[in-house]
Formats: sequence, structure tokens, C-alpha cells
Amino acid sequence: MTEPAVRFENVSKRFPGALALSGVTLSVAAGSCHALCGENGAGKSTLGKILAGIHAPDEGRLLIDGKPVRFGGPRDALAAGVGVVHQELAFCPNLSVAENLCLGALPRKRGLLSVDEMERRAEAMLAEIGAALDVRRPVGGLNVAQQQLVQIAQAVGGGARIIVFDEPTSSLGQVDAERLYETIARLRARGVTCIYVSHRMPEIFRLCDAVSVLRDGRHVETRPVAGLTEAELVRLMIGRPLAEYFPSHLATQRGEELLRVDGLALPGAFRDVSFSLHAGEVVGLAGLVGAGRSEVARALFGLEPRARGTVHLAGKRVHIRTPGQAIGLGMGLVPEDRKREGLILGGSGTHNTSLPILRRLARFGWMRRREERALATEYFERLRVRAPGVDAPVAGLSGGNQQKVVLARWLAARAKVLILDEPTRGVDVGAKAEIHALIDQLAANGHAVLLISSELPELLALSTRILVLRAGRLVAEMPRASATQDRLLAQMAGLASAASGTPNAASAAAM
Repeated sequence: MTEPAVRFENVSKRFPGALALSGVTLSVAAGSCHALCGENGAGKSTLGKILAGIHAPDEGRLLIDGKPVRFGGPRDALAAGVGVVHQELAFCPNLSVAENLCLGALPRKRGLLSVDEMERRAEAMLAEIGAALDVRRPVGGLNVAQQQLVQIAQAVGGGARIIVFDEPTSSLGQVDAERLYETIARLRARGVTCIYVSHRMPEIFRLCDAVSVLRDGRHVETRPVAGLTEAELVRLMIGRPLAEYFPSHLATQRGEELLRVDGLALPGAFRDVSFSLHAGEVVGLAGLVGAGRSEVARALFGLEPRARGTVHLAGKRVHIRTPGQAIGLGMGLVPEDRKREGLILGGSGTHNTSLPILRRLARFGWMRRREERALATEYFERLRVRAPGVDAPVAGLSGGNQQKVVLARWLAARAKVLILDEPTRGVDVGAKAEIHALIDQLAANGHAVLLISSELPELLALSTRILVLRAGRLVAEMPRASATQDRLLAQMAGLASAASGTPNAASAAAM
């Protein structure tokens, strides 16, 4: 039999206070696309980082093409033909796209950097995955999705024979995700072995030949994808069946109008955006990457001072120029990039939860630490945040638990209007179900939720109605009953066939 491209034998890895992997043994067939699945904290990313040379196993061994290897770092792994696309983006933000892509092997001419050759190489690497970006632009000026594309181009362009994809579509819209799927198909046709870490079930069943499930750092089972059902895979991942539910907020009558937006515009991002949010409803906001979804969220929360338009909260016209004003008016924002914009990673769960309400928790200028800690404990329990304690730094929590801390903050602040930008990005299936149930509960309790998501099934499952942004314009609104993935995609892409039978954007303001 052909040797597997990768084999882990009794691999264990410990970090301070946690056992990340315990005696993991599994094989990945050469030329296959092999999924690694499990809840946040199950050990998937740690296993991928051992293969990429970022971590060394404490016990056990790693074999590449049947030969034992021990990498001293990522450079050794790359030399052995292993590339990686990380979930957490790692770039030099002040350098250009071209400089970042060629940083490990800058082209020289007569001893000097050849800028023309560097940019040519970078453009070729981007073209390999079907991405069109200005390679002279600083990476720090790109949005999260564009940075993810650069990282994918970096791994693919390195000529690796084995590539680890760690949540590669977590920041991508549908169109860019489809390009990635095509890239993976091309890589496999060339004999490249792909190890695919993902929480998204449709991707696993579409792309992968086999799936290995990890739970609490242990290998549960490896199964062929053929013949495996989604329900079975979920059960293997979380150790219990995941019950389907119908959002309860849909059974309640929507309440008063809590937010009305008229003619909102931000130069270079979007224009003439008008819609409303009522108590007790979840309004979805769909669109391709670059359509202006996140920019709308930032403008509403006072993060874009150049934004213009009219905003009413609970019937009263307001002028929001800073996040502090938005918080004071009862708004909350869960940003797209939780690590960079949503959390103080070195801070404790308590501190991150209480940030918007420090004045409320203070008396005569002094913080009431006992009350602050009790509040954080209450919301950690309500949201089932898995952490060593409320005083532990949030940097050490899994992605799903970090996201719950961000949500806990706005629950503690009693925000009535919540803007959720990709609230389940990079979150495992169990935590995703819990966050979905929480969003539903918030709406049922009278909150108004604007839900921005690249995952159309998420929008379709939770939303009362869905708005579609295309190229900075609000082009359609669909009630839940008539919204489908095909219709949403057609509107997002501007296909003429989508125009018939769909309410236009003007109807959004009338709702």
C-alpha cells in the first residue's frame, strides 16, 4: 500500500494549564482532502501547527511520506513541502502585499531588491487562486477577507506538497469561497495533499474524502465522508445529538421601531442605505465581500465620522459620532474581527465584560470590584463560557468562547439594538448553535438585531427578513418566507434573473 502523506503517532501536546492533544494517532492519504473536525479547543489547530512546525509534540512522532520528521520551525516544515493557511492572520501590516508575499525570498538584481520582479511574482501568486488585488497596497489597508486571500496565495504559491487549511473561509464571502474550492480542486489534481480544518459542514461534505474527529484533545474516529451524514458528524464532534429548532422570535409579534436609518452614506463605501429595525426581530444583511456590510455597521456605531445620513433611535433623531455615544444610546456592536476590535486580549473576562459600563459599576469614582466580578460570573454562566475563571485572560480562550465574551459585554450593558457582524466566524458547531439560540432569545425578549453574515444558511435560519447590499447600494429586501440561497446569491451578484418578484430596496424604508 502507498504510504500516507502524513501520519501522527501517539502525539501529545501540553500548554500551561491545558492538555491540547493526548495520544492522537491518525493518517492522511496522499493526494486526498482530509478534514479535521471538532469543537473549539478540541485540538485541531494544534495538530495542524505541529505539522507546520509551529509547535513541537511533547510525545509521539510525525511522519511525512512514511519517514519520521521533527521540525525545528516553520522554515523546516516548508522545506519538507508543508504549507499552512492560518485562521489568525499574520502579516507585516505596514508592508505591501507584494513584500509580504515574497518576504521569505525577496528577488534581487545586482545585489538590490528587484521591485518589478517582486510585484510580478506576487501577481502570479494571487492569480493562482483567482484573486485580483493591488500588490502595491499595504496589507494593513485590506479588509479581513482580502488579507485571508493573500495568506492563501502565500501558501499555495510556495509550491507545498501538503497544505493545512485552518478555517480558510472564515472571513470569505460566497464568491471568494467558491474560488478557494476551485483552487483546492486544482491542487488535488496536481497531487497536493490538503488537510482542511473547518466548522462548516457543507464545505466538509463538498471538498473532503475523509474526516477525523477530535474531542477534548483526543482522536475520536476517522471516517470516509461518503455515507456519513451531517447529524452523525455533529454527534461525533460534540458527543451528543444537536437538536434542530425553529426560532422562537418568529412566533412573537414585532414591537416598536427601535432603529430607523435614512440615506446613510460613507464616501467610497456605500450610499443611500435606508432600513429599519423593530423590537423582536432579526434583520439579516447579506452581500459579497466589499459590498459595504461591515462599513454600514461601523458607521451606525460611530466608527466612521465621515458617514452622513439620518438615524432615529426609538423615534428620536440622534447624531452618533463616537462609539461612546452609541453605547450611551443603547447600541452594541460585535465586530467582524473580534481579536483586533472586539477584545482586550491581555485583559480578563471580567474586565472585557464590564468595559462599556464602568461608570455604572463605580461609586464615588472607585470601581466596585465585587459587583464587577459578580456581573461577569453571571453572564459567563448564562452564555456557558468555557474558561478557567472570569479572571483568566481572554487570549487563552477558544474562538467560540471569546465570541461569547463579546456578546456577554452587550448583555451586561443592556443594549437594545445589537449589530452582529459575523458573530459565528471561526466558531465550532456546538458554540454556533448556542450563539444562534442566544440571538433568537434576544429577539424574543424584545431586542432588535442586525445580523451581518457571509453564511447564507445562518441568515436564512435566523432572520425575519433579509436586506441585500451590492456595490454599496441596498438593492433588495426579502421576507423570510420567500428568501432562498439561490435568490440571495443572484441579488448579491447582480444577476438579471433575480430582479423579478423581489421587493426593491425602497421597500426597506417603509417597513
